[in-house]
Amino acid sequence: MAAINNTTRFSDRVEDYVKYRPHYPKAIIPLLQEKYGLTSDKHIADVGAGTGISSSLFLDAGYRVTAIEPNKEMREKALALLGKNQKLDMIDGAAEHTTIVAHTIDVIVAGQAFHWFDREKAKIEFKRILRKGGKVVLLWNERLTASPFEEAYDRLIIKHGVDYVQVDHRNIDENKIRNFFEPGEVLLEILPNWQIFDFDGLKGRLLSSSYIPTYGSAGYPAMIADLKRLFDQYQQEGKIRINYETKLFIGAFQH
Repeated sequence: MAAINNTTRFSDRVEDYVKYRPHYPKAIIPLLQEKYGLTSDKHIADVGAGTGISSSLFLDAGYRVTAIEPNKEMREKALALLGKNQKLDMIDGAAEHTTIVAHTIDVIVAGQAFHWFDREKAKIEFKRILRKGGKVVLLWNERLTASPFEEAYDRLIIKHGVDYVQVDHRNIDENKIRNFFEPGEVLLEILPNWQIFDFDGLKGRLLSSSYIPTYGSAGYPAMIADLKRLFDQYQQEGKIRINYETKLFIGAFQH
């Protein structure tokens, strides 16, 4: 099967992405404010903003956000959801070419997106748009595989996923992230996060992933049958819980 272009691979999953992808803990904002000096006057660039999940976290806290997203369908959905907020600017751009004016950004945020970037080109662009002393926050909800259900769910994804092993964000390990910031420093913060689903919610969460067979594809019926068996085995009172660690890598470049 041919590889899917990274920019367009979510185009047919926007609605499931909006409904079922985990948001980020609201505790991120006080953490960044109290420990890293993120005052409310800072200008945030949300690179790879998708449907606006990470942008909304900062907009809700009163920050000015410039969101950069190359995927047309996701960008349009973000505008539909957040466009009434006058502190949001939405740009058709990419991590490697944001089109933002040089040295106008205080903090770059990349939520669930950094693993799609060309890291060498993105570093050049990030250094170009950041003000002196600016920070970069790389943000992921990392799904855990600690419980029997979580282990079985991960095996299901590996079985049915088109290119899950190749594109899983966990391929970007901590060493690669530290190399991205060298010779600057980067710190790691971890917060708990979770979602609770009925079967339809769990199905939507699965289908929000770009490496999963979508509605009408050849592998779809067998995958959903496996998911239903998995849910029936592990559900409690008609619900299932997926746990995450929300990881924040907070760094700065040396100029």
